[in-house]
Amino acid sequence: MTQERAALDALLDRYLDALASQDPGKVPWTPAARCSENNVQLAIGDGLWGTCIGLGGYRLRFADPVAGAVGFFGQVREPLAESLFALRLKVTGGRVAEAECIVLRLDDEGFKLPQAAPIDKPVLQEIVPPERRRPRARMLSIADGYLDTLQLNDGALFTHFHPDCDRIENGFQTTNNPDATVLPNARLGCEEQFRLGIYRYDDRLRDRRYPLIDEERGLVLAAGFIDHRGRLGRYTLTDGRVVEAPIRRPHTFHLLELFKIDDGLIRQVEAVFITVPYHMPAAW
Repeated sequence: MTQERAALDALLDRYLDALASQDPGKVPWTPAARCSENNVQLAIGDGLWGTCIGLGGYRLRFADPVAGAVGFFGQVREPLAESLFALRLKVTGGRVAEAECIVLRLDDEGFKLPQAAPIDKPVLQEIVPPERRRPRARMLSIADGYLDTLQLNDGALFTHFHPDCDRIENGFQTTNNPDATVLPNARLGCEEQFRLGIYRYDDRLRDRRYPLIDEERGLVLAAGFIDHRGRLGRYTLTDGRVVEAPIRRPHTFHLLELFKIDDGLIRQVEAVFITVPYHMPAAW
């Protein structure tokens, strides 16, 4: 671990400890620090800072010494529930300049995946050998190509998938999952789903940002919004089957999504997303 990565990791621990004790004063903030929770700008100390009573056991961390950024996917406990959450910190001069958080409070969601406890995925923490790494710009392009493939998905691919690619969304495995009776398409692999054009109803992937690229681990963190106009009803997959769109109202997801890239191929995807008002502007 480089000194820069170690410093980012230590600051993340300090932030999480402060959050669990509801004491933002334990965090070294820059004078103009900004915070958001679920895409709303909040004063430091508001929101989750007043209700967090601890963290769960799932702890996925990653860092970008070049950009001065560190990220975390985990679980947060509040008085009535335990929720998945994703966190991004921008660090300047050893202080937190930006803190962006998505908290998946299931009681607030109108479009729910089956509940599932998050499981560790060692592949996300594995160091990618130097000969299998890609330059930062190429890693960003591969991740952005995934979102291009998802937008108005018609069977065309604009990125490259590893044969064993898996995706976890809000703690639920939505690919290669033989037990996915509620979501039959989740039994298919990443590339197979996209080649069928299953996600045609995702009209727009907008306000995309890529604030963190962990080159050692081959990770790219994406942020953005998926807009659904809700106008699409029946549509035809590339294999000829006619299906019904699952979202038939104006609707938007806000997401933080992590991509594992190894040898130019997407190997694993992990996302935390929530429903927000349709066409909600980006807070960042």
